[in-house]
Amino acid sequence: MDSLQSGLLKSFLLHLAIAGFLFASATFETPTPTVMEVTLNAPQSEPSENIVSAISVDQNAVEKKIAELKQKEDAQKKAEEKRIRDLERRAVQARKEREAEARRIKKLEQQRLAKEEEKRKAEAQARKARAIEKKQREQAQKAQQETLAAEKAAKAAAQKRKAEEDALRKAEEARKRREAEEKRKAQEAERARQKALEEKMLQEQLAKEQAARARIRQQQVLTEVEKYQALITQRIQQNLLTDEKMRGKECRVNIRLAFNGLVTSVTSLGGDKIVCDAALRAVRMADTLPVSKEKDVFEQLKNINLTIKPNL
Repeated sequence: MDSLQSGLLKSFLLHLAIAGFLFASATFETPTPTVMEVTLNAPQSEPSENIVSAISVDQNAVEKKIAELKQKEDAQKKAEEKRIRDLERRAVQARKEREAEARRIKKLEQQRLAKEEEKRKAEAQARKARAIEKKQREQAQKAQQETLAAEKAAKAAAQKRKAEEDALRKAEEARKRREAEEKRKAQEAERARQKALEEKMLQEQLAKEQAARARIRQQQVLTEVEKYQALITQRIQQNLLTDEKMRGKECRVNIRLAFNGLVTSVTSLGGDKIVCDAALRAVRMADTLPVSKEKDVFEQLKNINLTIKPNL
């Protein structure tokens, strides 16, 4: 008898230590889970007394499993951080390219303004040349009877006119080059706009894909939770002992589970005392309940409220 009491005491202390460690991990590393409501209708069976639940846990195995889960979570976190860094790097590179393009466009605009100034000066010179030419024509008409010197002056005027025409021709060529440059700049601006549009569409597509993956995963989690809910219900029903005195009565209990399904605590939340005692015994007899190895699914299962109504 003393040996049995000593074994039960050691088992209770070991479970208490594990529950404390798991409670601390859940408090600092995971968000507060949503409590699941489940109603059980247990089959009829014969009453039993003096039921003893002996629980034995391999502490080293528990610590090893916790370490494996922590390592897996760290690896997932690092992968997500790397993905975010890659996206940020791409965004910074795109911003640098846009700034460089803006600087280049500004330089082209400055060149265009300079060429327009050159054109204005050339046109002013052309007008001046035409005025001079008119004056020279008038002088030529008056100098029809003048000497060879006047003829030489006329010839010189003709040469000057040719130079002015050359200047006009060059100005026209400059105008055509400027128009070609403006056309090229417009094409480059259009390409830049298309590139910016493509970047925006890429960002929108990434956002849509992420949202779709999140919806799919949420549906998968809900399906897994329903599956394990049914398994937990089946396990507890197998151990629930009923009595005629329980007819029409019920009890609510709260069950907390470790990551491997180990029952770390079971608490009565109110109801008929006989039903509550039977419900607590049934959960303790189960010892370990089915849970998922998926972290997000387990978060929906580790803290459960049950309403137990014996079916008599």
